[in-house]
Amino acid sequence: MDSGKAVHRRKPDIPVIRPRASDENQQVSAKRLELSMVIRLLEDPLTADLKERHLFVLKKLLKRNQIGFLLKELKGIAKILNICAEKVKDHPEYVPILCEALNICSLPFLKEKASDELTYAQDVIEFLSHMGCLMRVSDAEVRQQIVASVKSFYSCVAPKQLLDGTDPFFKTKPRTFSSDNRFSRLSLRLQPASPGYRLQLLERSDLPQTLLLSMAALENQPAIRLQLLQTLQILSSSSDLNCVLILNARGAEMICLHMNEPDPSGQVLFRSSEILWNLLERGNKEEVTAQLSSMECVLSLKEAFFTSLGCSDHQLTNELLVIVALIAENPNSLLIESSFAKDLVVLATFPECKTVNPLVHNLNFNFSTEDLKMKKLLLNLLVLLSGDFAALQLFEEERVIPALLTLMKPPTASSERQSGSGRWSSAQQEELQLQALTILATIAPLMLEEYVSCQGIACLLLLLDWCIRKDALFGHSSHGTGGRGSKTAQMFHCIRVLRSVTSSCVDSVNQDLCDQGVINQLLGILMQMEVSPDEEDVITLEIKLDIQLVLSLLCESDMHRKELFGSEGVEMVLHFLRKGSDRFYSGLGHNKLILSTVDCVWSCIVGCYTTEDFFLAKEGVSVLLDLLSSSPGCVHCNILATLLELCDNPNALPHVVSWRDGRGQTAPGLLLQLWREEEEELQVSRNQHGGIADPQRPLLSLHQQHDTKLSFPADVPSQAVLELSENLRAKIYSILCKIGFYDLPGLSAKHYVTLSIVRRYLDFKVGEVWEEISRELSLDGVRPISPDEEALSTICKITEDTARRVAAEQNSILEQREKEELGEEELMYAEMKSHWRQQELMAKSWDSYVSRTSNYEILKEVKAQRESTRPKPKREGTAVHPTEHFIGQVIAAESTDAQGSAGLKLMLTRAPIKTAEAGLR
Repeated sequence: MDSGKAVHRRKPDIPVIRPRASDENQQVSAKRLELSMVIRLLEDPLTADLKERHLFVLKKLLKRNQIGFLLKELKGIAKILNICAEKVKDHPEYVPILCEALNICSLPFLKEKASDELTYAQDVIEFLSHMGCLMRVSDAEVRQQIVASVKSFYSCVAPKQLLDGTDPFFKTKPRTFSSDNRFSRLSLRLQPASPGYRLQLLERSDLPQTLLLSMAALENQPAIRLQLLQTLQILSSSSDLNCVLILNARGAEMICLHMNEPDPSGQVLFRSSEILWNLLERGNKEEVTAQLSSMECVLSLKEAFFTSLGCSDHQLTNELLVIVALIAENPNSLLIESSFAKDLVVLATFPECKTVNPLVHNLNFNFSTEDLKMKKLLLNLLVLLSGDFAALQLFEEERVIPALLTLMKPPTASSERQSGSGRWSSAQQEELQLQALTILATIAPLMLEEYVSCQGIACLLLLLDWCIRKDALFGHSSHGTGGRGSKTAQMFHCIRVLRSVTSSCVDSVNQDLCDQGVINQLLGILMQMEVSPDEEDVITLEIKLDIQLVLSLLCESDMHRKELFGSEGVEMVLHFLRKGSDRFYSGLGHNKLILSTVDCVWSCIVGCYTTEDFFLAKEGVSVLLDLLSSSPGCVHCNILATLLELCDNPNALPHVVSWRDGRGQTAPGLLLQLWREEEEELQVSRNQHGGIADPQRPLLSLHQQHDTKLSFPADVPSQAVLELSENLRAKIYSILCKIGFYDLPGLSAKHYVTLSIVRRYLDFKVGEVWEEISRELSLDGVRPISPDEEALSTICKITEDTARRVAAEQNSILEQREKEELGEEELMYAEMKSHWRQQELMAKSWDSYVSRTSNYEILKEVKAQRESTRPKPKREGTAVHPTEHFIGQVIAAESTDAQGSAGLKLMLTRAPIKTAEAGLR
């Protein structure tokens, strides 16, 4: 009773004068009820039965909070609402109190300070969770108000999102206040919380999960259940975290299980599918499909699908089919076990295959756009189900292959004229044709016997022939690139089916294709596309690539088919090889086309001497070497492997040896250059000249050095063996073995240093394998017997000694080259010295001549010197000796019209001394 008196004492008895706003704020604070006292009034055993007083106090509390609840009081409000919810069971009078309180909850929460949002965040989260728990109250009015309040959270923040998720009928009208309410007078002290504040904290509460779990209690309240679904639709479409919370409560499974409950409005199924879509788009798709893969959910989806199938508009049916398709991707789905897959396959083959199944008798099929979407979704399910062997048996029973072959057949002129309301239009027929081809590319290899028995190969080749012909009345579909009349898309998918069928490597099927002339037909298509003036695009390149792959698959293991490939195929291959690798990185697919062309040489030419000789006669080896020298490193392995196979033909070796590139580099030089580049990439230990730096590890790469402390199982190839197939060194060594290691043209000292390593590659590799065996035995704690241990040690020592001899040979090559370079340098300096000496003599002779001709005194001095050096006449009586004439060199000068030194032409001649002197005189 004391508490009751305390409550009555708070009622003002004396009027209060309100001169200022601050006084008004203080008065309102004094009037506010203490929540703790209200809670004590409700819980105290002495006052627990005072229902009238409870209602009076609660109404007074709600009236004074009609503009919204304070953030700091939410904890107490939540406790009061929970107490009232408990009392509702025995006292329905509390229902209006709950409804009014929940109605106030739809208003923004109020804060006194800016920091209140952060301070009382946890209280808000708990309040929202308690608000969802009020759904346990069985009263329909309370539940409806809870749903309406939660829905109103989004009406003031995201109205556009609300419009997308709910009907206008269910919008909550914004609450308005009269001009004399307290909000305007309290605006200086109380402010509403941020618009998105409540939504952010809602994502951290249990409200979405609680609302979801309350669906089970709404079986007898369909109107509230529909509003709850609308609210869940808003929650799932507005936040990823809400989707996570719903999925954590197995929301997808629960929604699916309740989607077929009786519904007078017809909206439950639609809302349920929208919620499932939101969970798939914004939640974890794998979690959703896992929850929907149970037998109960599959059966529920089956019932919903056939319910929607009876409607005139198949939009909802298509949405459910997409969900079923996602379930079909889950390997643990039970679509086949529930017989749902069988019904879907029957619908997928309608109307191409006539059936007596009652499913299709009442099927409302108008050949509309939605019907086309449904047909395409059903066909897509065939691909998703094909991974199950049981589904393949189902396909055979329901004649899926004949239905697909019917769809892929080229249209006739009569079918074009007959297209109308009772048939697919030409554009629709084209889309179905393309999809049927796509599905056949997946299913045909899995059901080859059925495909062949239904004349699938003949139908495919007929369609391929139809694709080549020009048809101005076709090409309506958006998939058909190139505009009206283009059949590029049909040819692309047709070649894809052919590729998938030949990839199964069933010899009888491939032989059937060759017997029907597919090799010549594909070669003709390929060259026809090459001469076409249309610009290359991704689709065109993919078609060319697939054709070359099909030819490689057909000819790889059959000599007769390689002969059928013949000269026409060789011309085709050379045409693509000569294009080079300039557009390798264009992004359109030229890189794959180059690889497929090289593979075509290896599969269709190598091994058949007739085709090989024609390839060699057309300079095919030179074209391959040109491509090898200009292409990126990722292509080198394939080209070298093809060249290695071609070198088995003796006629190919002269072509390899005689090849030169634009810079004069020979084939051996190119191979040795590739060897050095490969070792640089592998980070093999080499000195600055490319010689062996570590005789104990002459071939070991850096990656192998890191694995020296690892021991591999017996069934796993070791690094030394695996390395043979991972880089180019083994292929280069094999090619040089066929060419020979001696008398190779166009090699420098650097090449010979590398060649000395290549020549010993096999010895080094054998030693590396034995050293690896010895190391792994040591790591495994196995000690060989003494003779074996001695043999292992001897082999490793021999390998090391061989590496040291090669290193000495490399040093000798480098020293010899250094001596040759030194001799060439000395010879060059001698030539330079002789040249400068001759220029000095010529300059000195010229200066002497100029001085004599320009100064008479100098001329007299020169003449006097000559007279003095002339021999004196001999006395009489002395013996007369015969005159001897010596040969000397005389410079002859001839004047020209040019000015200066350029006007004098000097010539060096040989003449007897006497003649020379006479000439000077």
